[in-house]
Amino acid sequence: MSLDDLSKLPPPAPPPLSALLEAELSHLAPVATRRPMRQLALLIAISLAYGAGVLAMIAVRGDLHELPMGWLVGAGLTWLLGFVVPAYLATVPRTGAMMPRWKPAGIASVLASVAFIVLGLSIHPAASTSHGWDLVWRGYGCFGTGLAAAIVPVVVGAIALRRALPVGSRWVAAALGASAGSLGGLVLHLHCPVIEGLHVGLAHGAVVGAAALLAALLVPRAIDVR
Repeated sequence: MSLDDLSKLPPPAPPPLSALLEAELSHLAPVATRRPMRQLALLIAISLAYGAGVLAMIAVRGDLHELPMGWLVGAGLTWLLGFVVPAYLATVPRTGAMMPRWKPAGIASVLASVAFIVLGLSIHPAASTSHGWDLVWRGYGCFGTGLAAAIVPVVVGAIALRRALPVGSRWVAAALGASAGSLGGLVLHLHCPVIEGLHVGLAHGAVVGAAALLAALLVPRAIDVR
C-alpha cells in the first residue's frame, strides 16, 4: 500500500476514556473569572471602612478647627491618592490584558515610599510641635498605628489577587503595601497633632515604605501561582 493510499484511510478511533476520567469530567463546573474593577471597589470600600474604624478608636486630632482647611484637605487628598493609585495599578490590568500592571505598580510603590517621606520632611515646625521624649514616643506610636491601619488593605488585596500573578508578584505586593501604608498615613494625618517635619516624614511617611517592604516579603507566597 502506497503512502497516497494510507492518506485516504480514515483516522483510527481514539481510545475510550477511562471511567475515572469520565467521572472527573462530569463534575467539572465553570470557574468565575476575576472582575478587577469590582475587586478594586471592594478593596477600597473595606479599607476605608477599616481605616475609619481605626481612627474612631484612636480619636481624631483635637486641633482640626485651628488648621487651614486648604492644607488639611489638600494633604488628605494626597494621602488618599497615594492609597488609590497603587491599588489600582496592582489590581486592574490594561485593556485587553489579563495580569495587573506589575511594572507600573512597582514604580508607583517606590515613588510613593520616597515621596511621602520627602513631603513630611518638608513641613516646618509649628506651635503645636512636641519636643524631647514625647516626640520620640509619638513617633513610635504613630508608626505602629500606621502599620496597623495597613494590615487589612494588604490582606484584602492579597485575597483578590491569589493565583493571578505568574510573574511580578513581589512588585504587585509592594504596590499593595504602599497603598495600604498611604491609608495608614491618612489615618495619622487625621489623628496626630504633631506637624514637625522629622516626625511627619519618619513616623508618618515611612509607614508607606515599611508597609511596601513587608508586603513584598510576605504576600507573594499567598498570591503566587504554584
